Amino acid sequence: MPEETMNDFKDEIDRSFRKIKEGDILEGTVIDVKDTEVVLDLKYYTQGIIKAEDLSDDPKFSIHRDIAVGDEISATVVSTDDGKGNILLSKKEANQVLAWDKLKELMDNETYVDVKVSEAVKAGCVAFLEGIRGFIPASKLDLNYVEEADIPNFVGKTLKVKVINVDRDNNKLVLSAREFLREEADKKRAEMISNVQVGLVTEGVVESIQNYGVFVNLGNGMTGLVHISQICNQRIAHPSAVLKVGQKVKVKVTQIKDGKLSLSMKALEEIAATEITEEKIEFESDGEATTSLADILKKAGF
Repeated sequence: MPEETMNDFKDEIDRSFRKIKEGDILEGTVIDVKDTEVVLDLKYYTQGIIKAEDLSDDPKFSIHRDIAVGDEISATVVSTDDGKGNILLSKKEANQVLAWDKLKELMDNETYVDVKVSEAVKAGCVAFLEGIRGFIPASKLDLNYVEEADIPNFVGKTLKVKVINVDRDNNKLVLSAREFLREEADKKRAEMISNVQVGLVTEGVVESIQNYGVFVNLGNGMTGLVHISQICNQRIAHPSAVLKVGQKVKVKVTQIKDGKLSLSMKALEEIAATEITEEKIEFESDGEATTSLADILKKAGF
């Protein structure tokens, strides 16, 4: 085995004699976790100490649950001598310096992260991310606006959120869970639509009325458009002339493109004068498959 020389320990020696001053951010490895403090190996001639109150701003923080021997921690030098020859550090202060850069990076990259809701406040919830107190508005907790009386139901839940606003100067961090939920709903909707076939006749409810047509809710989060030209054989100036929101209608799927459903009521008038009924089995009638959308999705596993 080759004999070790001073050069082999040059980095360690340089680190042990480097000049440390208050305000510096140091990295260390946790070597002991006590009830009131954490001890760090700083690769220095003395150890680093972080008092429990200087570890986190999170009221739910637990020194034994959230810190473990072997963890790597960045902390700011509060004092080069705590009176016992150790370097006194603060993880909270380091968080303030480092966390905002990390949060800005998360926002720029549109990264999803998991946070645990710790508190319900007026108009939203509080969750900590990178040690910084973040606010989740009620409108961003779910796909639909959450009423104030229901906000406490989110406390203790883990949400997948996106950082949507970082304001370091005013110490404001805003998070949103809605984007992830929207993406997941869109994926599920696209998967369900892939099980729908052109020619399907089903029932839905008029969800909204526009100048160019009406949107019909088919259930299971799926909505399709009945263009004004496809509402009836008669020429109408506006969809509201024959339809109203909440009205049940039968429609035929005429096109599926880019995950969107085109529907027609007019086509049903052209099939036959006999009443169209929904059956629980699939069959052919004048080339038209007639069944309920719920049955199709049930067979597909939804």
